[in-house]
Amino acid sequence: MNRQKGILLVITGAVFWGIGGTVAKKLFHQYQIDVDWLVTTRLLIAGLLLLTVQFFGKDRSQIFGVWRTRKTAIQLIIFGLVGMLAVQYTYMASIKHGNAAVATLLQYLAPVMIIVYLIFRKQTVITLRDLITVILALVGCFFLLTNGSISQLSVSTPAIVWGVLSGIALAFYTLYAVPLLAQYDSLVIVGWAMMIGGFALSFIHPPWQMDFTSLPLEAYFYLVFVIIFGTMIAFWFYIESLQSLAPKESSLLGSIEPLAAIITTVFWLKEPFGPFQWVGTACIIGLIFLLAMKKESSSTRNQLSKQQKPLKIS
Repeated sequence: MNRQKGILLVITGAVFWGIGGTVAKKLFHQYQIDVDWLVTTRLLIAGLLLLTVQFFGKDRSQIFGVWRTRKTAIQLIIFGLVGMLAVQYTYMASIKHGNAAVATLLQYLAPVMIIVYLIFRKQTVITLRDLITVILALVGCFFLLTNGSISQLSVSTPAIVWGVLSGIALAFYTLYAVPLLAQYDSLVIVGWAMMIGGFALSFIHPPWQMDFTSLPLEAYFYLVFVIIFGTMIAFWFYIESLQSLAPKESSLLGSIEPLAAIITTVFWLKEPFGPFQWVGTACIIGLIFLLAMKKESSSTRNQLSKQQKPLKIS
């Protein structure tokens, strides 16, 4: 029963993440919701809810305990600004200028960037699996962004730039989070990171500066879905699934996220997706599965502690 519950949780969370990106696209284009405002509101509310879950369900002393040492506090602030805020903003900006499917797939290039970074830092050696991963990433991106035509991009340049930046930000987010996660629960670190990022962006676009009277009821429903289901519940369910599933299983099942984004983008928003873009999509999803399997095997060999859980931030 616990395993079935874990599978249900991670699949539900991944689907919410994928659909949440597509719904955000609709908010940007149909209702002219500002990217800055949505990211600010999304981070503040979701962060507060995650800390609330920690307060009532887990070790509440960690919520403020993370601020007791100067070094940890500085690390958390950097993580919130350069990691969490950067990932959320670049991802949403890529959706606005392109679509949720392409933005999600480009963000999933982060593991490849991490591999390249570690190789250049001489912290790992390149393997055949790494080489296949990089080739899949390059081929997938080529077809995804060009649809097989070198002369004309199928996705706008701003969408590509923001999407690549999102992947870079996610790579930093993943690497920088390790020492923090070794000391504190994921909900505490991610909850505070969201609060920090949302608070910082509030100076650029305060969340209360919004003409709510011009929005129809449907737009409110979409906003609630993105903030509550597409952010807070999606992350919470993913973390909870790790209580009954191995990291490999959660990562593999979590790759349903880009599938959900692609399906809703193509069939709900009616955005075109060329035949070669489907080939590119298959390459990116293939590398996701390849990396997920590699992550679990290395985790088993090194007997990683329970605190070193994979994070999810889309």
